[in-house]
Amino acid sequence: MSQILLRGATWQHAGRRTPAISDIDISVERGERILLAGDSGSGKSTLLSALAGVLGGDDEGTLQGELTINAAAVGLVLQDPDSQVIASRVGDDVAFGCENLGLPREEIWRRVHQAMEMVGLDLSLEHPTARLSGGQKQRLALAGVIAMGAEVILLDEPTANLDPQGAADVVAAVDHVVKETGATLIVIEHNYAQWQHVLDRAVVLEHGKLIYDGEVAPAVAARRITGLPTASPVPADGPAALWSHNLATRFGPARTLAIPQGASTVITGANGSGKSTWLMTMAGLISPVAGKLGYSEEIRRGLARTPHAWSSAQLAQRIGFVFQNPEHQFVARSVIEEMRVGPKVIGPLVRGSNQRVEDRIDKLLHRLRLESLVEANPFTLSGGEKRRLSVATALVTAPSVVLLDEPTFGQDPQTFKELVFMIRELVDEGITVASITHDELFINALADAHLVVSAHA
Repeated sequence: MSQILLRGATWQHAGRRTPAISDIDISVERGERILLAGDSGSGKSTLLSALAGVLGGDDEGTLQGELTINAAAVGLVLQDPDSQVIASRVGDDVAFGCENLGLPREEIWRRVHQAMEMVGLDLSLEHPTARLSGGQKQRLALAGVIAMGAEVILLDEPTANLDPQGAADVVAAVDHVVKETGATLIVIEHNYAQWQHVLDRAVVLEHGKLIYDGEVAPAVAARRITGLPTASPVPADGPAALWSHNLATRFGPARTLAIPQGASTVITGANGSGKSTWLMTMAGLISPVAGKLGYSEEIRRGLARTPHAWSSAQLAQRIGFVFQNPEHQFVARSVIEEMRVGPKVIGPLVRGSNQRVEDRIDKLLHRLRLESLVEANPFTLSGGEKRRLSVATALVTAPSVVLLDEPTFGQDPQTFKELVFMIRELVDEGITVASITHDELFINALADAHLVVSAHA
């Protein structure tokens, strides 16, 4: 008997015109290791949620068809490391699932120690979860799943927010776990290369339907990203758009860094090094602790103070920011309303042109393939769709500077390529862009300047 069996599985979100997944037929045997691939919004996360039993109730949507899972426990690890941390101490976090299963105390802690060793978390049970890196948090979540005795492990882009070393650690931990336990593994990923040696089957979705079920290599080859632009290095002593001198923020050492005017800058560094904190401070979203911040007249346009003292209208016209977690910037009930929030602040015309805001909104929605989702609630979008919407809302007010925190995580090859070319076009138009990233393809394409941030210097 197959461990997982789907026949005609269909899920339609409440209020949506088309199903997120439709007529899915899949059979999975015990111990298989499967790559679940497809474009952003193709239904991958919905399918994984169905397998995990967390789609929601009747008020959230309708599930049809047959879904059978022959497993004592199913474990789900999400792409956002912080969203899965439950307890303040490592040991308690790993034990949480076992406690909910009502296991004896002695058995719980035996499993906790075993699971932590299996995923390579060589830490005290008392170690604070707040001090873990992103990679450690993902391995912590995996340990919790293993401790519960999960026979099916579901991973939804577990390395999307991680630096290269953290991603490698998670992949190695997963590989070790499935070899030791024999668990069935299903992984959603867009960065296939690091997983190829772990996986033995690929399932590809398109517009909610199954279009491929077979070997991994052909699926990976078909989704390889090619034809990207190459970076155009700028002089290190050229004019700067934004700069900091001995800037102390709420995290990390004082930093003296500069973002060149009219170029694309990439910012790299290990998870937890303070990249996001520095960039959010430069964007006027976090107040500095000490030090100096500088902005070119191109950005200031007559304003004397730093962005932390600017009004929301003044800030929206000058600096656009894309958060690492897209949901942190959503405030409206629909995609179209979300797109109109910024323009309402600055007025009917886009700065520097006669193009009306509604025309610009239509262009951005078309470019980022969000046209069919204008009435959807932003919080019900897929991870990739949320990211594209967050980029669109940052661009709609035509700011002088666009700052992006991991703009391409969770993106399929097509949208990754579209975002890269969109950023290059912004720079060609004279807009200054800076992006935090861990992606080598992104770096090669857009690192006109490259800032490396460390937690120690």
